[in-house]
Amino acid sequence: MTTTITGRNQITIPAALVEWMELKPGTRIEWLPGEEADEFVCRVVPDPARLAAKLRGAGRVYLKAGARHPIDALGAERGEDELRREESL
Repeated sequence: MTTTITGRNQITIPAALVEWMELKPGTRIEWLPGEEADEFVCRVVPDPARLAAKLRGAGRVYLKAGARHPIDALGAERGEDELRREESL
């Protein structure tokens, strides 16, 4: 596949690559120099939202059966701290 740089230093990514890589408008691409003087490497910069979606729930495997969920435990702990503060006033 061959593309041409426009007068504004833009290129068009071939449709086959866009489809294969599942690129969407707004996708960021990083350009790096290659090993040879006439080469460069480009890579898709991971979308933070997509990375977060992949990680969502990943820590559940470390929860012990029947154990309190860490977020619930944190909420309860903060509630207890708040009660202690109010009692000390």
